[in-house]
Amino acid sequence: MMRVLVAYASERGGTAEIAEWVGAELRRTGAEADVRPAGEVTTLDGYDAVVVGGALYAGRWHREARRFVRHHVGALAQRPVWLFSSGPLDHTAEEKEIAPVRGVAKFAHRVGARGHATFGGRLDPGAKGFMASKVAKQSAGDYRDRDHVAEWAAGIARELQQVTA
Repeated sequence: MMRVLVAYASERGGTAEIAEWVGAELRRTGAEADVRPAGEVTTLDGYDAVVVGGALYAGRWHREARRFVRHHVGALAQRPVWLFSSGPLDHTAEEKEIAPVRGVAKFAHRVGARGHATFGGRLDPGAKGFMASKVAKQSAGDYRDRDHVAEWAAGIARELQQVTA
């Protein structure tokens, strides 16, 4: 059985929930998936594959996601890796494939990522913080598509099954 780490960096919980959905789909298809905050992962030993997700803020991946990839770049390059971003506060992620932002694209290249997906984000109307509360006045809502996430994770599971076949 493949052991997969789903590491995430989330400010307000929306990306963490997406990571849980990815982990659930991987488990449903037979993988053993651990879902953990990126900042708590100290080693990739024992994992056959890794999925890394981070929230997007002002066109940048969450700091903990960037730190995770930089810290584990050597180990990531030795196993299958997929990346995801969450953040658009509209329905564009459902309507079309969104390329990774420049920084995430660089990380994908450095670790030889097999894929990347951008999913819609979530922002509560009562979000705290100067910028978040300002954005929430115009764009609050939940733009995540659980079926889209599950479909993407099922694709990862299919690739992993081919690796072990």
